[in-house]
Amino acid sequence: MKTKRWFKPLAAACRLVLAATFVLSGFTKVVDPWGTAMKINEYLSIYGLESLEPASMAFSIWLCGAEMMMGCMLLFKVRIRLISIFAFASMIFFTALTFLSATLIPVEDCGCFGEAVKLTPWETFAKNAVLLPMSAVVWWRYRPDRIFAFNFREVVLMLFFFVFTMSLGVWCYLHLPLVDFLPYRIGVNIPEAMRAPEPEPDGEAETVLVYRDRTTGRLREFALDDPAWQDAERWEWVDTRTTGALPVTRATVSEFALRDAEGDVTEEVLATPGRLYMLCVTSFDRLPRACAERMARLVDRAAAEGARVVCLTPQPLDAAKTYDFGTGPVRCCNIDASTMLTMLRARNGMVVLDDGTISAKMNCRDIRP
Repeated sequence: MKTKRWFKPLAAACRLVLAATFVLSGFTKVVDPWGTAMKINEYLSIYGLESLEPASMAFSIWLCGAEMMMGCMLLFKVRIRLISIFAFASMIFFTALTFLSATLIPVEDCGCFGEAVKLTPWETFAKNAVLLPMSAVVWWRYRPDRIFAFNFREVVLMLFFFVFTMSLGVWCYLHLPLVDFLPYRIGVNIPEAMRAPEPEPDGEAETVLVYRDRTTGRLREFALDDPAWQDAERWEWVDTRTTGALPVTRATVSEFALRDAEGDVTEEVLATPGRLYMLCVTSFDRLPRACAERMARLVDRAAAEGARVVCLTPQPLDAAKTYDFGTGPVRCCNIDASTMLTMLRARNGMVVLDDGTISAKMNCRDIRP
């Protein structure tokens, strides 16, 4: 009896801590399914499972939604016996995975809290090492309960949590992140952010870009100042990591770079006075017709406003300097694929700058000129 008196409050506290962690972790990732999919692809590449990458987006939405749903079920004690088993099993898996990430197969950031909170691999492992025994306590507390004895309230709540979390992920995929934790948030002045001093590392550090040869499949590392990685026709971005002691929370705006057939045009484009519409296109060959029509109407509206328009794409431009969406030529510049996806979590869309400051971002399907 003495054990029960102190064990029940302990189990309740552990349940609340687990629930809060799962809800926070799931929410920060489910609102940014593109970022989670990129992190999943990184893990798949590390473990040699590149063949599964086409399913990474669907898995991203399901995984993050399921994590948030599990936190909600723990919080409201919905089928607590069943969900405690899932929580315990998931903590065993992720504790083992983060231990590998911190030792044998190191990664820069686990992505467990998306872009909202950056943790080193060892910090992530320590977090999971604390949560693992908590999940064991919750499982042990509710082990006498029946696993599948659902009542009407639990069925309704479980369906609501499932629909809500999965719909949130799908909505953010079809549009843009509901909450933007990225360095290219609305209100950020890109030129100023590029010039901002980065945190001083404790030792020597170097940024390394990892790209895969589209022909041979081999991985190659590039320095930031090596222009060879900008050949998007040959190289596919895999990872950006640092060697040395540079913090993982460093800003990525410093990597913003634009090029055309004549060379670097970053400063020229960012120095455009007034309003600048940056149309982001992953591939002109795969640009949906409806999206191209929206962009064409936007080009017309920009001309009426007296604003400038530039098209950004990771697709090789060769000698081409413009692209016609249907209402006249628009200047085009090359941008790194990962940088564009970091700035705009969509395949195609628009970023609006006012004197260099981001004032709006839209997925292509939301452009309404």
